[in-house]
Order: sequence, then C-alpha cells, then structure tokens
Amino acid sequence: MESSNIDSSVLSLSMLEEDEHSHHQFSSSISKLHTNVLPTTTSVHDLLECPVCTNSMYPPIHQCHNGHTLCSTCKTRVHNRCPTCRQELGDIRCLALEKIAESLELPCRYISLGCPEIFPYYSKLKHEAICNFRPYNCPYAGSDCSAVGDIPYLVAHLRDDHRVDMHSGCTFNHRYVKSNPMEVENATWMLTVFHCFGQYFCLHFEAFQLGMAPVYMAFLRFMGDEREARNYSYSLEVGGNGRKLTFEGSPRSIRDSHKKVRDSHDGLIIYRNMALFFSGVDRKELKLRVTGRIWKEQQNPDGGVCIPNMCT
Repeated sequence: MESSNIDSSVLSLSMLEEDEHSHHQFSSSISKLHTNVLPTTTSVHDLLECPVCTNSMYPPIHQCHNGHTLCSTCKTRVHNRCPTCRQELGDIRCLALEKIAESLELPCRYISLGCPEIFPYYSKLKHEAICNFRPYNCPYAGSDCSAVGDIPYLVAHLRDDHRVDMHSGCTFNHRYVKSNPMEVENATWMLTVFHCFGQYFCLHFEAFQLGMAPVYMAFLRFMGDEREARNYSYSLEVGGNGRKLTFEGSPRSIRDSHKKVRDSHDGLIIYRNMALFFSGVDRKELKLRVTGRIWKEQQNPDGGVCIPNMCT
C-alpha cells in the first residue's frame, strides 16, 4: 500500500516537472519569437536607410527582383542597376516597407543638439528642415565654406580659420579703403563679428554689380534664429563732403544665406559715383567710413511699446 502511494507520488512529481519544463520551453519560444520576429525601431530604421546615400528612404521606395531596396533619388544615380546585386531594378515598389514606415515614430535627427520632438516617420523630414536646433552654416561669404555647427563653434571657426576681426560692443566705426575702386566684380570685402547683449552679429561690407551699376553694400546678420533676430535693430551711416546716407533696420538671421540677404538689397547701398564723392576730391581711391550701432528692442510693460535698450 505504501509502495503504491510512493509510486503515485513519484509519478505526480514527474508529471509536474514535465509540465514546468514544457511551460519553460513554451515561454522561451515566445521570448525568442518576440526577440527574433518583431523588429525594434532601430532595426526597422536601418532597413529604411538607403544603401547608396545612407539617408532615410521615403516613397517611392524601389527594390530589385532580389529584394534589395534603395531610394528614388539614388535609383537614377546608379543607372537603374541594383548597387547590391547589380541586377536591373525596373519599376518595382517595396510597398511593404513603405507601409511599415507609416507606423513608425522617430526622434528628430538633432536630438543630440537638444531637440526633444518625436514625429511620425513621414513628418520627420519636414520638421528637420526647419528645426530650431539644426546646425547653422558658416556665415563667411568670401569662400564656399562647408563648415556647419552651433554658434559657439562657428564663432571660433570664423576667428581661427577665416581670421575674421572680432569686436566687443554695439557701436562701430570702420574705414574701408580700396586703391582701385573700378573693380567691383562681385568682390566680398570684409566680414567683422561683433559681440554685444550676449549675442554675435556679422557686419558685411562688399562691392558688386546691381544691374549695370557698380555698388557697395553694408548689412548686418544675426548669429541665431530669425525669431531672436527680431529683438534687435541696427543703424548704418556713411558720408563725406557734408553729405551722408543712413539705413536702419533689423538684422537678418544667418539662416538666410549671404546671397539671399544681399540680393534682397536689405542694407545700406551706396552707388560707386556717390561713394567716390564721399571719398574726396580726386576720386581715384575709395575711402569710406561706415559707422553704426546695434540696440535691443525691449517691451514696455506699461504702454506695450518697444523701447530701445542701448548698450554702454
């Protein structure tokens, strides 16, 4: 009788161990299924990376007969040949990958620069084109400089690599001299950086052709976003022989390219004949003195009117 009870107990224990072992195997399989079958956001994002340009792919996403994908821009660049297997691409769309992309939400590519935003995959690209945290292009106009970065980096870059003059204070008095003022073929003359109100400003002065007329132009750009640039104003003045020209406005952000600002004529423009008149009697050498100041507009809490804040 005891032997029967012992056998029964052993059998029950054995069945229990088998059930636990089977349950463990089932749980392990489910875990592996989740690990191996369900892709992470990172792995899906890797799948959406074009193998040619390494940018994220947006519809139409193309694939070859072997399933290799690439973006529509690179399809023309590789002459309709798959860069992976060299087979002809044809016009096959990878609709499955496009559908997966619709379900993704990804952080802005400038997350390391401070942007906290997360967007659906197809909205991400539009945001990144206007993200306030995106890096700035080098504002130096004398060469095709490809440097990009935040403001502290660009200030150091202008000082060390372009040897730009750096000044503190919000007033300036500069003299521009050119021995042969007849040469005005889109020549960029000078860039000076000013530091005031805890911000940096770029003063440009250059010569170029405005239609058929040779002109000189001075304008100010703010090293920051357009929204911040609106908080500041500046004035420029040039003159001689008892005459003077003045300009007053708001600095443009360096988000706007140097060419865009110049071509919009948003600054002090001096025609060459008048500039030579300001320079002196002989008119053989250009000697211009440009003065100006920068101030910050402050909101008056009582009247709601902007009042200038002059730096000392």
